Amino acid sequence: MQSSTPFDFQTDVIELSKTIPVLVDFWASWCGPCRILAPVLERLAERYAGKWALVKVNTEEYPEISAQYGIRGIPNVKLFSNGEVIDEFTGALPEHQIEQWLSKALPSPWAEDVERAAAEIAAGNDSAAISLLDGVLAEEPENRNAAAMLVRLILFSRPEEALRLAEPLEAEPDYADLSEAARTLGALLLRPASVLPEGESREAYVAAVESLRKGDLDSALDRFIAVLRDDRYYDGDGSRKACIAIFRLLGEEHEIAMKYRRAFDRAF
Repeated sequence: MQSSTPFDFQTDVIELSKTIPVLVDFWASWCGPCRILAPVLERLAERYAGKWALVKVNTEEYPEISAQYGIRGIPNVKLFSNGEVIDEFTGALPEHQIEQWLSKALPSPWAEDVERAAAEIAAGNDSAAISLLDGVLAEEPENRNAAAMLVRLILFSRPEEALRLAEPLEAEPDYADLSEAARTLGALLLRPASVLPEGESREAYVAAVESLRKGDLDSALDRFIAVLRDDRYYDGDGSRKACIAIFRLLGEEHEIAMKYRRAFDRAF
């Protein structure tokens, strides 16, 4: 952590941020909210020492730097990584909000492994991707991107673990649909066939769930839609809910989702 004594912004922020993220607090002595925010940032910097560095820039002493980065209101906090501003906020936020912001804004040290996992998925090497993502989450359990990718990969083979990973994603807007889809499909996968209601659609419904267990979403959609046509409310509208969950899991632009979306819409 740096004080307002003279320093070299290029060295102490730009170059340092190529090694560790740097949080820059733009402040001024006359600014009341700045005095409120300063001890909060200092506490957080001590708590997370080694994960990011705190640098304080007095806007009155370094007006050229303030102008360069478009500082119009203070306190203004900018997060630098690899020499660039990657996120920021203005005002004296409460400590818990700053921690939440940091959890999303800080670049993951395992980002390269997550990118490699994405490349393995694109190449059809799911087992290699799973191994990479398992490793990332062992080191960084809060990595939401890695968790979401792993949920998609293991939902049908390791449903209990997938449900555990999907639960905290529910509160994240970017992953809420995935979390809900995993919850719906995971419940079907873990539910014994023996407890399903009796009825003419029971056998077809069981077959649809078995397709899910195999990860054959094409067959699962085909079978759930067939049940939907014959008995929409079997298992508490289970077929409709399962189809919607599969569409959310795949994404509306996926070829399988596009193949069955019209048939689903016409089934009831």
